Amino acid sequence: MNATTDVIAKPRSVLPARQRTAPKKGQFTPGRLGVYALLITSAAFFLLPLYVMVATSLKPMEEIRLGNLFALPLQATIDPWIQAWSSACTGLECRGIQVGFWNSVKIVVPSTVISIFFGALNGYALSFWRVKWAGWLFGVLMFGAFVPYQVMMYPLVRTLAAVDLFGSLPGIVLIHTVFGMPVMTLLFRNYYAGVPGELFKAARIDGGGFWRIFFQLMLPMSLPIIVVAVIMQMTNIWNDFILGLVFAGRENLPMTVQLNNVINTTTGERLYNVNMAATILTSLVPLVIYLISGRWFVRGIAAGAVKG
Repeated sequence: MNATTDVIAKPRSVLPARQRTAPKKGQFTPGRLGVYALLITSAAFFLLPLYVMVATSLKPMEEIRLGNLFALPLQATIDPWIQAWSSACTGLECRGIQVGFWNSVKIVVPSTVISIFFGALNGYALSFWRVKWAGWLFGVLMFGAFVPYQVMMYPLVRTLAAVDLFGSLPGIVLIHTVFGMPVMTLLFRNYYAGVPGELFKAARIDGGGFWRIFFQLMLPMSLPIIVVAVIMQMTNIWNDFILGLVFAGRENLPMTVQLNNVINTTTGERLYNVNMAATILTSLVPLVIYLISGRWFVRGIAAGAVKG
């Protein structure tokens, strides 16, 4: 009896000691200080270039020539932003990067919608319907996701030229849709793999067909993964340079190509404030998307974007 009492009493005597050695809330320990130091250093590493860009874009050229890179503007001005948007030269034309902005919008919106629709459709079919050769088809799609753009560039140019789509808006939309299909299919297939099969079977028993189940059951349940897909596709397509340069044509050049023409111009004075303003304007759309939809992105990933 005494031995049993001693055994039971030992953890009681150890527990207060452990509680006394545990760090209190708000107390700085070496480990916690190391974590804060790492986070502050990482934040500074990413925010310092942004600070330099914003500060430079608000300075007149007279201040920039002084060489004080990290100094705040003494006489802040938004004229470089106005010039970058409306009158900067992007080649032979000097209408600013607003032309490229609207071209990017016309490219991103249909490419995102079409690629997500077909990606969801593929993922739904591969997850619930016993499609013949489904495994091989999925393998081919995944193989296409890892093939570099440069390998398929010339065959795609010849193919689009043969069907009279090269250098047109439908042509660049088709290219982005095709290249986005593997990743979109993977996202939706893995998401639908986490949906209980009994739900699909119940819909089949109720008389639901392929399209009815897809539109009335699967798509309404797919909001988290649709948000993830929208963020990924819009960001990738908006930031694209090489595909827009090759396939968009002279009349549909996206904002990234227009930005390259602004920065790399060899005529006249190099206006660093205008260049910085144009760069920030070009990256503003993906940044706003992440700030607004970041929480939804995390929820979508947690809801099944990497499952399966």
